[in-house]
Amino acid sequence: MGYPEAPVISMALQALVNKHSDDNNETLLFLLKDVLDIPEVYVNHELLGMVAMELIRWRSVKAKIQMNDLTVPFSVFGREHIEDGAFAQMNQAARLPISIRGALMPDAHAGYGLPIGGVLATENAVIPYGVGVDIGCRMCLSIFDIDIKELADKQAQFAREISEATLFGSGRYFDKLASNEVLDRSEFDAIPLLKSLQSKAAKQLGSSGSGNHFVEFGIVEIPEADDVLGISAGSYIGLLSHSGSRGLGANIANYYTKIARQKRVLPEEASNLAWLDLDEQEGIEYWIAMNLAGDYASACHHVIHEKIARQLGRQPIKMVENHHNFAWKEIHDGRELIVHRKGATPAGKNVLGIIPGSMTAPGFIVKGKGSIDSLSSAAHGAGRKMSRTNALKLMNHQLLKETLAAAGVKLLDGGLDEAPQAYKDINVVMNDQTELVDIVGKFIPKIVKMDGAAPKKWRNKKAQESVDGE
Repeated sequence: MGYPEAPVISMALQALVNKHSDDNNETLLFLLKDVLDIPEVYVNHELLGMVAMELIRWRSVKAKIQMNDLTVPFSVFGREHIEDGAFAQMNQAARLPISIRGALMPDAHAGYGLPIGGVLATENAVIPYGVGVDIGCRMCLSIFDIDIKELADKQAQFAREISEATLFGSGRYFDKLASNEVLDRSEFDAIPLLKSLQSKAAKQLGSSGSGNHFVEFGIVEIPEADDVLGISAGSYIGLLSHSGSRGLGANIANYYTKIARQKRVLPEEASNLAWLDLDEQEGIEYWIAMNLAGDYASACHHVIHEKIARQLGRQPIKMVENHHNFAWKEIHDGRELIVHRKGATPAGKNVLGIIPGSMTAPGFIVKGKGSIDSLSSAAHGAGRKMSRTNALKLMNHQLLKETLAAAGVKLLDGGLDEAPQAYKDINVVMNDQTELVDIVGKFIPKIVKMDGAAPKKWRNKKAQESVDGE
């Protein structure tokens, strides 16, 4: 598992044998892995505190890779609206020996490793937690040439189609499995980890998860025809979804991050930025697995959209989609770089994307400008301004109800932790990135469905990111 030799192993085993002897092996292994991955969380633990402290000490002593004294250049957009924690994390990433350039988007906030909204270009290396836990988390918008009056006149029908098309919540599985060619990909047979996840991936294909994932109907407004978007000016009905690669992506992220941390021992404060070289076996495997997870996330959206289009009896006149939480091989300044976009939207010249707001705030269809300073990137949403814990403390159901009513939004399911007040003003975020994207359309949410289960109390940012699609 990567534990150092005595005394840490003996200490860990002694603690577990004495106090957890009745638990099954799977539970004990999970606990051991968790302590190894995030010992900082366990320093005050009654039984495992000493193990955690020894792991932290061992990592400090064993650190072999030194951080650069100076950061590589990185641009910041909307600095006055970005919390200091995200800025500090970006500074840390910019000191990695493999870092070349970076950027911080206006919706940025602190994450796990690379901040959410962080963009980092490296040379011949990929950082699993620079990509994120929910690999390939995606936005997908289907635009239907249907009279927008039908959203109000047939609200119950549209709501039913969302509810019947997907599943929300962690660990949810379909009884009747959807079919998609992504499940037959050869990568599943080539890498043992992927093979072990194939059955679970099949059962979750077309599900939407929890956290800030959603499926919603709304009104798409196109103020004027755009050659890239390719549809006439007017108002349309839109179906917008946001979710990622589910358990497949999370398991890939955690598995290869553990390997990266063992191979590249960094100072503790930067340990979550451990990387894999792309010419070593583990790096090659991760790259293959990451791309498969990205295609799987896309397939999940297509399953949802195809189900709903079939029920509506109409095919969309346009589909716009993009993903974040990914790494791309791109040419910048005449050299091939690995560009990590964790919670950031690709915004190359004339590349279309969707930047959502909140359950009541509008989202925007955008066209990238290919900004050199942002490494052809833009924000991926409004960005949180309030933690889930604070949102639950400060919000109440009456206030949420009033907010929804004022916006004319029907909420099918969704918790107080996803209340609009927990997010930054999307209009401010868009104003902070006018040099990165052009707005070619707007999406106004009207019928929204998210996970309706009571929110969990997240112990760390890594756990929250796994369901936030970040």
